[in-house]
Amino acid sequence: MGRLVLSHFLTISNSSPRLASSSLRARGFQIRHLKGASSSPQNWLPSPRSSAGFRCCCSVSLAQPAVSESSPTTVKKRIVSGVQPTGSIHLGNYLGAIRNWITLQNTYDTLFFIVDLHAITLPYDAQQLSRATRDTAALYLACGVDTSKASVFVQSHVRAHVELMWLLSSVAPVGWLNRMIQFKEKSRKAGDENVGVALLTYPVLMASDILLYQSDFVPVGEDQKQHLELTRELAERVNNLFGGRKWKKLGGRGGALFKVPEPLIPPVGARVMSLTDGCSKMSKSAPSDQSRINLLDPKDVIANKIKRCKTDSFPGMEFDNPERPECNNLLSIYQLISGKTKEEVAQECQDMNWGTFKSLLADALIDHLYPIQVRYEEIISDAAYLDGILAEGATKASDIADTTLNNVYQAMGFLRR
Repeated sequence: MGRLVLSHFLTISNSSPRLASSSLRARGFQIRHLKGASSSPQNWLPSPRSSAGFRCCCSVSLAQPAVSESSPTTVKKRIVSGVQPTGSIHLGNYLGAIRNWITLQNTYDTLFFIVDLHAITLPYDAQQLSRATRDTAALYLACGVDTSKASVFVQSHVRAHVELMWLLSSVAPVGWLNRMIQFKEKSRKAGDENVGVALLTYPVLMASDILLYQSDFVPVGEDQKQHLELTRELAERVNNLFGGRKWKKLGGRGGALFKVPEPLIPPVGARVMSLTDGCSKMSKSAPSDQSRINLLDPKDVIANKIKRCKTDSFPGMEFDNPERPECNNLLSIYQLISGKTKEEVAQECQDMNWGTFKSLLADALIDHLYPIQVRYEEIISDAAYLDGILAEGATKASDIADTTLNNVYQAMGFLRR
């Protein structure tokens, strides 16, 4: 799950589900859409009683019948997603990915991890990596990830990620990696002398992240579509080269070594744009902190950012006017935070001026994020509790990952350990 990883996979789709579906179907994908996910926060936000950042890589479909948790014979479909512990987790990350996880964990077998290995593909602060990893994990839990339903762990704590990446690298053509748009863009910005090999090969690590756990579904954010295609191609390539009868002749069970994961489309309206440019996605890599609302921003900072955010000179408030991208973005944020329908928000805000609406939006954001911030402080202050959660999650993840890795070693002809 690359730099939303896995939304890394985790990232949010930059195009509409309909357009994304058409594009992916043309490439032979079976598309599933996420349906029925509630936008109302009160159903899952942690109670107040009870600085990190990320890139994501996950979203799923509720189109299939819900799995009955009371049925011991039903095998849940699996979703794996992770984020990078760099920068600050902001509103776009939260609304586009993490909030979906809360719904998904009730229906699917879910593993959510912090992709710290992906965080070092570009220059980073080694002094901050460990703290940022813990902060990200604490925010997962504060936002409502339930460890009785989902495993939470750190990528580097499961060694199989790196081992499988190396095995996949042996069959991944360089041409496949050279065509990755993200590599071209980031290497051009950083300059050849500042770009490490990891920036070129991290899509292979992303494929390892997904394939290790025999994942059924992964998200298809706009900047991750190519990486998902690469993952599917690598799965099929390894299955063809080493699976089936070839694996069986080496003492294995035969058949496919990897599931070929299917793409999933995030809910409509989950894409959050910059506060300083309504045509650019909210990003932790943007140079100005004014461009984003971080989940841990104090209330006065939130109010000031909304007060200063870019607007326009048109009267009233309206959705979907291409000449008013900032207006559409801020209304969409209010809709997602308030849990109201698009029609309700349009009617409520249509005659408001910018001053009135900004005050309304700032108050809604402060009220919504407060319980998350309170719960985060409780979790981050209890190191033993957080470390225990991460250790338990890594153990569960390793049990699954090691089985896959051992099968691949066997199928590729290695001497058994």
